[in-house]
Amino acid sequence: MKKFKQMSKSDRIKMEALLNAGLSKAAVAEQLHFHRSTIYREYDKGKYMHRNSDYTEEERYSSDLGQKAHDYAQEGKGRSLKIGNDRKLAEYIENKIVDNRFSPEAALAEVARSGIEFKTTISVRTLYRYIDNGIFLKLTNKDLPIKSKKKKHNKKVQVQKRATAGESIENRPKEIEKREIFGHWEMDTVKGKRGVTKSCMLVLTERKTRDEIVIKLKDQGAASVVDALDRLERKWGDMFYKVFRSITVDNGVEFSDYEGMECSALKEEKRTFVFYCHPYSSWERGTNENNNRLIRRHIPKGVDFEDTTDEEIKYIETWINNYPRGIFDFKTSAELFDEELQKLA
Repeated sequence: MKKFKQMSKSDRIKMEALLNAGLSKAAVAEQLHFHRSTIYREYDKGKYMHRNSDYTEEERYSSDLGQKAHDYAQEGKGRSLKIGNDRKLAEYIENKIVDNRFSPEAALAEVARSGIEFKTTISVRTLYRYIDNGIFLKLTNKDLPIKSKKKKHNKKVQVQKRATAGESIENRPKEIEKREIFGHWEMDTVKGKRGVTKSCMLVLTERKTRDEIVIKLKDQGAASVVDALDRLERKWGDMFYKVFRSITVDNGVEFSDYEGMECSALKEEKRTFVFYCHPYSSWERGTNENNNRLIRRHIPKGVDFEDTTDEEIKYIETWINNYPRGIFDFKTSAELFDEELQKLA
């Protein structure tokens, strides 16, 4: 049985020599009496692209780079690591961030909500430092959600250039802007690889609770959007008109049929009210935009999701709605949405 131990500078030099001699990482682990995962983790710390004499390149391991990464991590540790005495906590955090795609903040919120008794507690700042310093076995900065750069928006109202006759967001009731009233949604589409993916995902986000509905459409046409709303109306029945009081969209061609989106499929009247954002003003659907980033944790931009099944789409929807939200003191959208439905009932 292999014992867990720290690599020394001498071990790193031997590792470099053995790898250059053609041994596999598993064989190196056997030779140096280290656990295989230690060798793989060490290799990632010291890998670089080596240029050969014939100008070809290949990936190699440098003991100097590995030692430098180790020394840097040691400097950042300071006093002894609290999490080092609580492997159960470390594994729980790794599972939430690596496997469940949680942010560090959300992972620690789940630790508090889990009811599990751990030996220690750590702050969000400490957790980020541990990740930066390579403390975890599986968790690295590559597993963290991409930090978005805040854009400065010119919120000057632009002239409406949309050809359709739908209602402008300028005429949307002010009460909707405050997010205090349930039942007002934002709607957008998430598209796959340009020129390849014909289908798209229709996403609706409720402004107050941030609850998300994700529906895969066969194409990006206006008729498919209307059909999806027809299906939602049939699914919700009489509750639809209380739950979907208004929908705010952008000026994409898929949302050009405002009459079709507003017209009920079950009775002779409107089922909802549709409002259009100003051109090039995505911040007017900020809730949508933020939730779309959560979808991109599962389906990155440029990925062809033509063969993604309805079951996989439903999984993403459920994941988003059960994701702990910092804005709600880490309650989930699903919890808040259910509370609102209970009020309506």
